[in-house]
Amino acid sequence: MPGHADRIAVNEARAMRVAEVINDFHLIQRQMSQYQATPSPDEYHEEGYKVLRQCRAEAQAVLAAPFQNGLLQVPPGPGEAEKRQLQQILLDASARRFQAQKIYLRATAAVRWINTRNALLRGQRPQNGQTAQLQQELATITNERIINEFRTKDTQARHYLTEDPSLSAIISWIRTR
Repeated sequence: MPGHADRIAVNEARAMRVAEVINDFHLIQRQMSQYQATPSPDEYHEEGYKVLRQCRAEAQAVLAAPFQNGLLQVPPGPGEAEKRQLQQILLDASARRFQAQKIYLRATAAVRWINTRNALLRGQRPQNGQTAQLQQELATITNERIINEFRTKDTQARHYLTEDPSLSAIISWIRTR
């Protein structure tokens, strides 16, 4: 059975991991806030602009969602309450980071589509092929891609990943909010 000092060290690693995930979330939010697009009335309903507006609304919803502590069953023992609380915060932060990254990737695709469209059209009417390109790029933004990119980045940074929630736990948490 691990000693008191071991439990403290692991809880410190958990707390550090929470801070790393929250920092990632803030960086993604900051990057996304830089995306601005002001379509003309004719362009307002074009696919790229619709996707970008949807991303903004989703990002606001993620920011506005309160932390849900859940009903934690804390087993008796020193440090167990802190352990459970840190695990719950890590799950919430991981879910927010995951959602923000997915929104960011979709917004990036929309902005790329808008910029490409504007460069190609130069005031002319759009063609259907351009919307298909956006849809193809959006289709590549999968849950598995996002989680794998995070795992790779976090592993390379040598972060404490032992207790990171699985993709299924993150998706489940998102659905319950």
